[in-house]
Amino acid sequence: MTTPLIDVPSGLSRVAVAETGIGDVDGEAGRFHYRGHDAPTLARTRTFEEVWHLIAIGHLPDRAELAAFSHAVADARSMPPSVEPLLAALGQATGPTLGRLRAALSIAAADLGVRPVVDISAPARSAQALRVAAVIPTLVAGLHRASLGLAPVEPDPDLNHAGAYLQMVTGERPSPAAERALEQYLILTIDHGFNSSTFTARVVASTGADLIDAVTAALGALAGPLHGGAPGRALDALDAIGDPDRAPEWATAELAAGRRIMGFGHAVYRARDPRSDLLREIALGLGAELGGDLGGDLVERAVAVEGHILDALREAKPERALPSNVEYYAGVVMAAAGLPRSLFTPTFAVSRSVGWCAHAVEQAAAAKLIRPSARYVGSPPPASAA
Repeated sequence: MTTPLIDVPSGLSRVAVAETGIGDVDGEAGRFHYRGHDAPTLARTRTFEEVWHLIAIGHLPDRAELAAFSHAVADARSMPPSVEPLLAALGQATGPTLGRLRAALSIAAADLGVRPVVDISAPARSAQALRVAAVIPTLVAGLHRASLGLAPVEPDPDLNHAGAYLQMVTGERPSPAAERALEQYLILTIDHGFNSSTFTARVVASTGADLIDAVTAALGALAGPLHGGAPGRALDALDAIGDPDRAPEWATAELAAGRRIMGFGHAVYRARDPRSDLLREIALGLGAELGGDLGGDLVERAVAVEGHILDALREAKPERALPSNVEYYAGVVMAAAGLPRSLFTPTFAVSRSVGWCAHAVEQAAAAKLIRPSARYVGSPPPASAA
């Protein structure tokens, strides 16, 4: 007798498929946390390394723990030897940076010493998770510079994770304001429940595969514009609108055409996305600090356009709350901090890889294969032979 299937909502909405101690999202109240610590508060008051330690180790570090952990992260940023001679070819390859990052990570697997998580101890999984997550900004920056015909920049061990990443991208030491703004963005995007890329990483880890298999699969999910690709598209919309006074007309036309306005609405939040509130605040502060077209002018334009689009969405869809989400101001903050638009989604991966690796390690410890069923709706099978 066939075991009956359990019907669940499309897209697994509100279906708990595993247990996690890493973090949670309360979409109704508009809150999210990492291991019981309010995430926006962490972004306001802590460094990226402190929050990484919380996610990976389970608690906020004391001074000695932080020094040791930061040193380990800095050591783990070094470029894998097998990738460096191939950077020029990878950098000049066609396609988005995320695709080239997947290739670079796969090439680096031997150098990083990853092994199937089913075959290694819990401490070894944690050590490999740190190395894999730490090297991603080095690879992203190296690929970007190679695409411009420039040599990679060695990671500076005296800079924090955000600052080292910015310097590896631009070749210049970042300003304290830009470094801190990017660091706060990175903290806000380390983890966010069982989103598509995190769930993908856990599915792959549940098979016993190695951490690079899990992370490259997650990168594939992140590449989708409905998940990680929206910040650049939100800035594209700002470019298309130009004068904020044109925003109502533009938004009305987009909605009438049935097109989604990137940077607004969220699959989980029904209240306002708390990440958007803090990023708006960060953008305003960074804009005032920097000025110019990629500083104050961009931020002021984004704030004005946001208000017009929110009005248009309320009028067109009064039955559904569609507030600004993390992606709207993420692009503004990253652009003002000095990152090119082509690196917006890869920069998302710089932070989210810490969460992916933590989830992969957690899933490996659970030792449970994720293997759902599907309800068949195609043509009927042939009748059984008599």
